[in-house]
Amino acid sequence: MATAAQPEVKPGLLFIGGKWVDPSSTKVFPTINPATGEILTQLADANERDADAAVQAASRAFRDGPWPEMSAADRAKILWKIGDLIDKYNEDLGTLETLDNGKPIFESRQVDLPMAAEVFRYYAGWATKIHGETVPVRGPFLNYTLREPVGVVAAIVPWNFPLLLASWKVAPALATGNTVVLKPSPWTSLTALRLAEISQEAGLPDGVLNVVTGSTVALGQALVRHPQVAKIAFTGSTRTGQEIAREAAGTLKRVTLELGGKSPNIVLADADLDGAVRGATVGIFYGKGEVCAAGSRLFVEKRIHDEFMHKLIERTKKMQPGDPLDPRTRFGALVSEQQMNTVLKYIDKGKDEGAKLVAGGERALLGNGKGCFVQPTVFDAVQNDMVIAREEIFGPVLATIEFGDIDEAVRAANKNPYGLAAAVWTRDIAKAHRIARKLEAGTVWINTYNNYDPAAPFGGYKMSGYGRELGMQALESYTQVKSVWVNLKD
Repeated sequence: MATAAQPEVKPGLLFIGGKWVDPSSTKVFPTINPATGEILTQLADANERDADAAVQAASRAFRDGPWPEMSAADRAKILWKIGDLIDKYNEDLGTLETLDNGKPIFESRQVDLPMAAEVFRYYAGWATKIHGETVPVRGPFLNYTLREPVGVVAAIVPWNFPLLLASWKVAPALATGNTVVLKPSPWTSLTALRLAEISQEAGLPDGVLNVVTGSTVALGQALVRHPQVAKIAFTGSTRTGQEIAREAAGTLKRVTLELGGKSPNIVLADADLDGAVRGATVGIFYGKGEVCAAGSRLFVEKRIHDEFMHKLIERTKKMQPGDPLDPRTRFGALVSEQQMNTVLKYIDKGKDEGAKLVAGGERALLGNGKGCFVQPTVFDAVQNDMVIAREEIFGPVLATIEFGDIDEAVRAANKNPYGLAAAVWTRDIAKAHRIARKLEAGTVWINTYNNYDPAAPFGGYKMSGYGRELGMQALESYTQVKSVWVNLKD
């Protein structure tokens, strides 16, 4: 394994009210490099008291600090500066992300971080475009609306795209004038802590962004239950999202949930097969398959099945796990031993169910043999009701399902509780548009996969959650509308 400098973070500290502080219990927990099994550093293990301190700091900053008096244009400058600083520190941030998550350094530096920077700049542009309206009401009255921030936002982010998904929540929250308590995953907290430092350098007032790290679910629960938190922005598992929705009902918080997926990737007989093969591998193996929108169900039309699978298997076998710090690596380590074991159990389940394993299916041993590497895995002859076709594996495991006609493919694609994303591959663009309308998914790609942009909304149907991130649509959930009436009669 290649070596890299130890992360430059404040070990064992929380970022609350613009200061680095000890957790109230002084407890710490390790964060581990999944490619080597080595401890990177110790993180502060925050509890309910720390969560309350962070919320109180955010609440004070929202009510009494310079933030609520700052003009939208000045907020925009700070957000733009954060984006520029993410670009400036790309190399160090990319190393941290790869050490913490196991993803290839190519993905961290060339994909995730540039988009995170772009998200902050995109919402910097929106800060001065958020406004109310005048309404032509009856009578001698002037009626106008104010679009105001909701207050303290608790942003709870997962481990697969640590800084990028933090940007999806923090940037629109700040652009609209809110304050934030950010809780990263215990497995991947390092870049969230660096974001706190970057926000200070950019001139963000104290308390506007707070970062609390912790190893237990109690920390997240404390934020969800806190009466001074106005909104929860969560990305993660459907089960946790359901719990958050139930808990948030107690204080009637706003909630947006971006949850799991089992996204169908449909290849029709008239598709560009080479392009579709590339799209299928990108759809499932990018990010080691630890992607909410991963194209984990591959539907292949019967007429091209054998030819397509030959190409797919050949391409898959060339994709081997490698040292995540090597710029040439395109397939890294899974995020943790726990996640690796979960994925391996699903592979065993696929074999037990009678699916045909045609590529991968084993743990890969690299370096010291302690890394969490799994071979890119493809199953064929999968039935849509098998566990590996129903449940989100969140790993590099592709379930291939053969179909006879388009209607059959669409029915099977929609016959799943999730509805985050989908794709269709065909040269007939009219047919593609018709299929896109029928697919129950928040995002549909046509002749491509895994494309994202700060301006394009992202979110799910059905059990994949509700609300949208990115685009102008995200702003709605971070603002509330006030109606003001003025009597103009003498």
